[in-house]
Amino acid sequence: MHFIPQELDDYVVKHTEDEPKLLKQLTRETYQKILQPRMLSGHYQGRILSMISKLIRPTHILEIGTYTGYSALCLAEGLQQEGTLHTIDVNEELFDFQRKYFDASEYGTQIHQHLGSAIDIIPSLEPEFDLVFIDADKENYPNYFNLIVDKLRPGGVILSDNVLWSGKVIEPLNPKDLSTKAVLEYNTLLKEDSRIETVLLSVRDGLTISRKK
Repeated sequence: MHFIPQELDDYVVKHTEDEPKLLKQLTRETYQKILQPRMLSGHYQGRILSMISKLIRPTHILEIGTYTGYSALCLAEGLQQEGTLHTIDVNEELFDFQRKYFDASEYGTQIHQHLGSAIDIIPSLEPEFDLVFIDADKENYPNYFNLIVDKLRPGGVILSDNVLWSGKVIEPLNPKDLSTKAVLEYNTLLKEDSRIETVLLSVRDGLTISRKK
């Protein structure tokens, strides 16, 4: 989703750090072989995730929604040497695809895949996380937040993707549109929860940065 003219967006991407060769390969294979390739974080947003992770220098990262592994590899670029990244996805058909690219990277031994419902898996994870990235089914965004906020260390950051939801957040709500309803509820939750401070960025389809106080 682009909210600025294509020419300006092209300029922004052109003047952003190049994506690593491995991620270019991952993008190419995703578009060749995987359904809904537009779900990929992509070059520009990937560099934003990488930059934020490098600034935070996390020891433990949690990602909810792996897809083909692009965003996980971007987030892993900021990991401490002894750090771990836990990534959760429900699609078992993508598990081996993800693993191939994880193992081809320098972060392969640090990235741990979890297959199944994040609602079931999150309570079983032991680390206190420094950085969390939420990019999964929108209906459960509020549930994910409630599960992870107590597992986030003070000063830790939650990144939430697709919070502008193709602009539907400012359109009249269709009562049957559960995804948009959940995104609206989630955005309000982040704004009003006193445990965090939040900034919503108009990056691609909307990216929220929430810092635990």
